Amino acid sequence: MSELTFEQMLEESCKTIHSGEVVEGTVIDVKPDEIIINIGYKADGILTRNEYTNEPNVDLTTVVKAGDTMEVKVLKVNDGEGQVTLTYKRLAAEKGNKRIEEAFNNQEVLTAKVAQVLDGGLSVVVDEVRIFIPASLVSDTYEKDLSKYAGQEIEFVITEYNPKRRRYIGNRKTLVAAKKAELQKELFDKIKEGDVVEGTVKNVTDFGAFIDLGGADGLLHISEMSWGRVENPKKVFKVGDKVNVLIKEISGTKVALSLKFADANPWKDAAVKYAVGNVVTGKVARMTDFGAFVELETGVDALLHVSQISKEHIEKPADALKVGDEVTAKVVDFNEADKKISLSVKALLAPEAEESKEDADVVPVDIEAVAAEQE
Repeated sequence: MSELTFEQMLEESCKTIHSGEVVEGTVIDVKPDEIIINIGYKADGILTRNEYTNEPNVDLTTVVKAGDTMEVKVLKVNDGEGQVTLTYKRLAAEKGNKRIEEAFNNQEVLTAKVAQVLDGGLSVVVDEVRIFIPASLVSDTYEKDLSKYAGQEIEFVITEYNPKRRRYIGNRKTLVAAKKAELQKELFDKIKEGDVVEGTVKNVTDFGAFIDLGGADGLLHISEMSWGRVENPKKVFKVGDKVNVLIKEISGTKVALSLKFADANPWKDAAVKYAVGNVVTGKVARMTDFGAFVELETGVDALLHVSQISKEHIEKPADALKVGDEVTAKVVDFNEADKKISLSVKALLAPEAEESKEDADVVPVDIEAVAAEQE
């Protein structure tokens, strides 16, 4: 009986492996772009960076160390140089495929970090399986710029699973919509008209601001931003501002908001401050062909008719006044119900008899209607 050579004994002591076989081995050396693994075979296995992960430029010494145990798949028993080539990422992808299939069948909510922001959506990786989330399925509202999602962890469900075409589609939109519906119900269960709540400015337009109330957006119309006159909402609010608002009206899921708090209503004691006969001072806020509107305080404007600006005849208010001028005049008409006040400078200058005659000529003007016309 012939004796076996050392090489023969070594070969018999080593297991037989085949391409496609899954084996377990121990890391014996790690380089930045290569891992050497003892798989119990006559040759060690080589695992390159490209077969470890799809992530580019990963330094393998930062993710694996000698002594680690790894499960890998055999690509080639002999790569031409007597070495065994291995893959980790393909095995992980196979396992990932199974994981994604289960998640698809069970509509399980998955969580993953956004790996790439693409022109048409987001790309995430789950267990080495790349999943695409189209821009239309990222949120329940259209988002033109998806860059804010870069590197973020997001939740989604799998809505299309096609391993043959390697097509895996994720959907975040349904989760966002469901969460919003839940928050909306919670919000409407606890708020009512007349409540004062805190919100965050979400968007500002020419006609008002949309306030996020934490479950629904409310509209703060330009006419409800102040007891005074607001010309441009964008000069008053910016996105992200925190604001305490009054819930003026709830109609279905629509919420109308206001900053006109009752305790700050400038008309609450106007009957005393602006009683007929009182002399008041204000600034010209805006001009019309028939007179000037004088702001007596924020939210209280009075009309100084062209006929009451001076004893002399004035063709138009702009001949004697300009916006910003300070005017002292007498209150000649006060209508609290319609929030109308009429002033006269002439009444301070003319004799009593003439004053009475001229006062009779004063025609109250609907300030709110005129203001609306101006807008």
